Amino acid sequence: MSSFAPSITLQDTYEPFELQLARGQIQRHTSVFKFGFNLDVNGTEETVWDAGGIYTYPASALTMTVTSAAGATDNGVEITVIGLDTNWDEVTQTVTLAGAGTATLATALRRVYRAYVSGSTESTGVVTIASGGTTYAQISVSDQQTLMTVYTVPAGYTAYLYKGTVSVGTTNVNQYVTARLKVRTFGGVMRTASKVTLSNGFIDFDFGVPIAVTEKSDIETRAVSSGANNAVSATLTIVLISNTGF
Repeated sequence: MSSFAPSITLQDTYEPFELQLARGQIQRHTSVFKFGFNLDVNGTEETVWDAGGIYTYPASALTMTVTSAAGATDNGVEITVIGLDTNWDEVTQTVTLAGAGTATLATALRRVYRAYVSGSTESTGVVTIASGGTTYAQISVSDQQTLMTVYTVPAGYTAYLYKGTVSVGTTNVNQYVTARLKVRTFGGVMRTASKVTLSNGFIDFDFGVPIAVTEKSDIETRAVSSGANNAVSATLTIVLISNTGF
C-alpha cells in the first residue's frame, strides 16, 4: 500500500496552506522555524543566541570541530550539524564524539545555523561547534539543541519572513529591551529590518506582506537592555522557496 497522503485540495476541499507546507505537499517550498535565547542581555547589544555576545560569521568555508566540555564522558554522543558549504548549499552532517569528546566535520562550512544531539544518548557537557577558537554554534546541556536566531539563506532560494516574536523576562523594574531584526544581503552590511522596544513582556509581529530575503543573505535578531540581567528569546518563521522551476 502506498504511504503517499495527497492533499485534500485534490478533491476540491480546502486545506490551509500552512498545513500543506508542513506536510511537504507544496513543491520547492520549505518551512524554517528559528528560535533563540540569550540568558543575560545587558547594556551592550548581543545576538539572541545561547553563547552570548555578537555572533561571528566565517569569512570563508572552515573545517569545524565538535567538542564536548565533558570530554571522554561524552564519548559516543551523536551530534547533527546543519549549515552551508563552500557553495552556499545546505548540508547536514552527523558525527559521533570520540574518546576525548571531539569529532571533526567532513565538509567545511561557510555558515552554521542549527545543531542538536541526534542519538539516544544525551550530552553531559556543553557542546561547541568551532574553528580556530571561535564558536559558531553551541548546544547547552539543558536543551540538547542550539538556540540561535541566526539563519543564512541557501544559494538558489529566497526566504520569505512571515513572522517574528520577541519576549523579555527580568526581575528588575523600570528596564526595557530594544530588539532588532537585522539582514545582511550578500556583499552588503548588516541593516535593521525591524526594531521594537519592550519591557517585561512579549511582542508578536506578523508581516502583512512577507519580507523577501535573497540568497546568501544573513538574518539575525539582536537585543540590548537599558539595564542588566534580562533574559531574551526570539523566533522567526520563514518560508523558503526555490528560485528555479517556476
